[in-house]
This record gives sequence, C-alpha cells and structure tokens, in this order.
Amino acid sequence: MTVDLLVLAGGRGERLGGQDKAAIVVAGRTLLDRVLDAAQTLGGRTVVVGHGPVPAGVVRTLEDPPDGGPVAGIAAGLAALDDADPASSDAAAARPAAADWVAVVAVDQPGATPALVALHTALGSLPTDGVDALSHVDGTGHRQWLLALYRRAALDAALAALPQARDVSVRRLVGPLRWHEVPSGADHLGDIDTWGDLERWQRDP
Repeated sequence: MTVDLLVLAGGRGERLGGQDKAAIVVAGRTLLDRVLDAAQTLGGRTVVVGHGPVPAGVVRTLEDPPDGGPVAGIAAGLAALDDADPASSDAAAARPAAADWVAVVAVDQPGATPALVALHTALGSLPTDGVDALSHVDGTGHRQWLLALYRRAALDAALAALPQARDVSVRRLVGPLRWHEVPSGADHLGDIDTWGDLERWQRDP
C-alpha cells in the first residue's frame, strides 16, 4: 500500500545549541538521509518541512511564518504534497499521485526507517475501516505521534477542525483519532534532543 512521507525537519534544536538536527550525523549519515531511506518502502511522495537542502525528487517546504510548531509543519507539508506536480517532465522529480495514507515523522529519530517499515507492514493487515492512525508506544507508555502513519482523510479532517494550526500541540490534533498500536518495530524508537542522546546513538546506532 502506497504511503506518502512527511518529514518534520524545522525544529530549532535549542538543547543542542541551535544545531540543525537534520544535518546531525549518526553512523556516517545525516538524520535526514536516514529518515528518507523509508521513502523507497513507502512508495509515495516525499516532502521535508524545514530550512535545509533536500535530495532531488524530494519536495521542500516551510510553514509561513516559520517556527509555528509541528502541527503548522504538518499542515504545510500536506499542502505541499497536494501542490506537487506528479507529471513533472523531470524524470528524477516525477512522483506518484497522492496516497490515502501519510507517514509523519520528526527528523531527529535515527531509527525511524525500520520503525516506519514495521508500521507499513502492519498497514496491510488492518480492517478496511475503524482505524485512523498506526503507531508504536514506547516503554513509558507514550504514543509516538511523530512517528506514525495517518489515514490522510482523517488527518485533513482533524486539521480542518482546529481554529488554527500554529502553536497547537500534536496531541490536540491527533489524540482523538482512532489508533492502532503496532508492537513490532518499537525497539527502534528514540530521538535526539540532547548531546547525551547523540552520544548514545553514536555508540549504538
């Protein structure tokens, strides 16, 4: 099943001294490159919401005004997916049509690709309705809002129900959706918020 990929890469990295998280290197590759590895399995369009450069064939956008938080980034990314031209004459940039599902992932998760692959696998065995989103739950019981697959229609409706997307919590946006927990792949969870986190991932990528 085809899934679009929306990568949130616009965070300020304040606890990392303003470091661009997308450019952080773990095991010889940037976090952005590691996350984008999932695109081949998901098979849909890819958009990165952030300031930095992106590879050929990947759409880049930014919320306007910037620094509006992850929900504003999600809204901007979905709009960019809709605006992208699937019939581009540039073969390297040609993309399939918009998918019924979209993966939303924060760029600061080095293990995002194997986790997303596990979610994608689980998508094939879901009932035809009754589920709006799939995610893992970490060891502390927290659902991974920003490493999840969303039914596009449900995510669009949740955004439309908000008075605004800027400075809104992700929980407020997607918490009420009908969730399906996927156990497989949860061992790849973890993000990089501090230098200590980065050191741990560099020791065991």
